[in-house]
Amino acid sequence: MPNNSPTAEGRRSLTRNWPVGRRLRAVLLIPVLVALVFGGVRVKRSVDTWQDADDAVRVAELVQAANKYASDAINERDVSVIPLVAEKKESAAVVQARKITDADAKAFDAAVARMPQSSGLLRRVQLVREGEKQLTTVRTNAFTSRMTGVQTEESYHTVQHPLMEISNELGYGSDNQASFGRTLYAVSLTQAAESLIRAIGTHLLVDDRDALAPGELETQLASFRSYAYLEQVGLQEFAGAATTEDMARLQKALADAGARGKQQTAAAAAEAAAAGKKFVAPPSMEAMIAAIATGKPAEDLAEQGITPESFFAASTLGFDAYRGVQVYLTDAALASAQDIADQARGDAITNAALVLAAVLVAFLLATWVARTMVTGMRRLSASAIEISGQRLPALIDQLSQSDPGKVDTRVTPIAIDTTDEIGEVARAFDHVHREAVRLAAEQALLRGNINAIFTNLSRRSQSLIERQLAMITSLEDNETDPDQLENLFKLDHLATRVRRNGENLLVLGGERPAQQWDRPLPLVDVVRAASSEVEQYERIRFAGLPEAQVQGEAVTDLVHLLAELLENATAFSSPHSLVQVTGSRLPDGRIMVEIHDEGIGLEADDFAVINHKLANPPTVDVDIAQHMGLFVVGRLAERHGIRVQLRPSAEKSGTTCLVMLPHTVAQRPADAMPDSDTLALAMIRNLPTSRSAGGAGPFGGSDSGDAFTDYEAWQDDPGRADPAQEAPASERPRRLPRRSPGGSRRGRGDGR
Repeated sequence: MPNNSPTAEGRRSLTRNWPVGRRLRAVLLIPVLVALVFGGVRVKRSVDTWQDADDAVRVAELVQAANKYASDAINERDVSVIPLVAEKKESAAVVQARKITDADAKAFDAAVARMPQSSGLLRRVQLVREGEKQLTTVRTNAFTSRMTGVQTEESYHTVQHPLMEISNELGYGSDNQASFGRTLYAVSLTQAAESLIRAIGTHLLVDDRDALAPGELETQLASFRSYAYLEQVGLQEFAGAATTEDMARLQKALADAGARGKQQTAAAAAEAAAAGKKFVAPPSMEAMIAAIATGKPAEDLAEQGITPESFFAASTLGFDAYRGVQVYLTDAALASAQDIADQARGDAITNAALVLAAVLVAFLLATWVARTMVTGMRRLSASAIEISGQRLPALIDQLSQSDPGKVDTRVTPIAIDTTDEIGEVARAFDHVHREAVRLAAEQALLRGNINAIFTNLSRRSQSLIERQLAMITSLEDNETDPDQLENLFKLDHLATRVRRNGENLLVLGGERPAQQWDRPLPLVDVVRAASSEVEQYERIRFAGLPEAQVQGEAVTDLVHLLAELLENATAFSSPHSLVQVTGSRLPDGRIMVEIHDEGIGLEADDFAVINHKLANPPTVDVDIAQHMGLFVVGRLAERHGIRVQLRPSAEKSGTTCLVMLPHTVAQRPADAMPDSDTLALAMIRNLPTSRSAGGAGPFGGSDSGDAFTDYEAWQDDPGRADPAQEAPASERPRRLPRRSPGGSRRGRGDGR
């Protein structure tokens, strides 16, 4: 039968009620797991290094095969000169040279099949394939009437040069990959130039000059001199890229070549003496090149010891010296890549074994500990997420409504009844939940009271101000004294400002004005109405406003928004400066209104703070008293999807305010002519009925259509305003005539 004794119950709850401190000692396994994660990252890096090094090995094998292919291809050309000029195409030397080249081509194909499929290597191999297609034609037409000597000698370049270019892919594991490839390329270039010198020089010494086509001798001599110069360029390139050890290795190879040349000369002299023949020792390689370059006949050069055999032998010594350095560099690159690959493979295997063993041990320990903690922690986490993400936000949203009604503020405790630290956290979270609900209820009540106060104060003052404005309008209609009329205008504007401040209280209270404009109105009239609510309206100039109709439900709020921005522009700039209002239609049809002043401007941090508040209007708090205008602008803009942003002026000191009107606020009129209501309003106000051209405005060339994104690119554009369309200085704007939803007008609405 079951054991329900207190002792048995205590044993069952021993693990369940462990203190968090004891459990945390078990959670020390977490750093081990973190270490294992980093170990896994290390294994991944080792495997990646191994793969990269293995790719480098295959690249080095490809370069090795390519260089051998290139060297044997140009050597085939050189050893074929004498037999082919003598029309001995089946000469053993020619057949053997071509057989070696073909074998190299097969070895290169095998290396290509193993190489990494990178875009650079594929592009270089493709160039080699294009050159190989011409090799058969070159062999058939070499040193014939179909292909002159220089053409034959230079045609092998289409195969050799792309093969030589593959050397630039070498360098993995070296200190400077670019320098390594450049070094190998330089010695390959020098070898290629030496080969061409050997081929053309031998051709000049064996060919019958009288049988050459007109101009062929001059072409050969010019090519011979150019390749002699190219060899020196290649040596300079090698000196600039090679290490000290590589430079010493090349110098030693050339010195050994010179010593072997002297030995060959001594042997030839002894053989000639034994045969009783006259022997003329050939000069140095540099002297032979200089003599051949003069264009002297072969008979004259032979008297100096320069024969086809002596020149070919001397040039071959240099060719072999460069080839030796080239082979050493490719072998060194291959050996280095193989060493790195072997080391990376060993590191990857060792790290993987260690990580797997540690993961296994850590998994067993973590599983045992997790069973004792995961249930309570999951229940606590799930309850906390539900409260913070659903229940509490929903309750706060309900309490934030203007008329929340009866709200149940009771808190349901989290269903965890253990006595360990997890249970204590659950009780603490319940307490926090209750306090949050209580504070939310108090804040909702306080916010509702404040909004009611704002709304009540605004309603009371608005009715008085409307009566005052009506009285001022009546006095203006009956006044003929210009000075007195001017004073009445000022009083009219002051009263209008007071009315706008009252409307600010409505915005703070979350209310809308009781009286709204119910018909579309041209944008230019909206801007003029906004300027009429600014005390220093005579400083405001606007031009270039596009033809657009502002939707009736947005007219009153847009006038209010622009009036606040214009008020700031005039208040924070010199009384003697002008405030410019311009506009443009963006490519996507939205309207950009810009307000430029020449004030002292703002700091960069101030711009960031203000633009953030404009984009995200804060809740009503004590800071509203200091920045009421920004709060009101932000709320009004948010209400209609308008974007407002401040920027430093591009041309002068001061600030530029950008107001982006979406399609829902301003739209292009159906036709370019004003409708009858707009004409009547213009006649009442004594305003010109012509409108400014739409145009693309300063942002007309934007591809994105986002003026806020393209603003920086537009700052230097000098054509932002249209002086011909500025309002005349004598024009005195007046406030917008209010139109109630029923259509009745309030105030005058005539302008001067």
